[in-house]
Amino acid sequence: MRYLGLDLGTKTLGLAISDRTGIIASFYDSFRYENEDELISKINSIVDKEKIDVLVLGLPKNMNGSLGFRAEETISFKRRLEEVVKKQVVLQDERLTTRVATDVLVDADMSRKKRKNVIDGVSAVVILQSYLDRKE
Repeated sequence: MRYLGLDLGTKTLGLAISDRTGIIASFYDSFRYENEDELISKINSIVDKEKIDVLVLGLPKNMNGSLGFRAEETISFKRRLEEVVKKQVVLQDERLTTRVATDVLVDADMSRKKRKNVIDGVSAVVILQSYLDRKE
């Protein structure tokens, strides 16, 4: 099975992809988008190109576990995405993933400017790897 991890931001999307065995997550891409239709179309083409079986979408829960406005938007996006890509989209709790990703990049001695360009992709890796580890 092949998995695609998604870290959905308000203007950017971070992507991670699993190896063919579904064990290891790696950075795939990160990009800015203008609207949801453009975003879904791009994801759909990646799903086809990479032969993705399941998508793993980060769900931004509040620290107390409740769902806020951003989580509701993510759930709505999930429904639209499933309709278009015709693949299962799994929601994965993404609390603290940006913090973990930032710590990894700081430990790698990456400058603040460079971190800004890759943080969404690294967060997507954390989201996808968390899911892959949990499903084992």
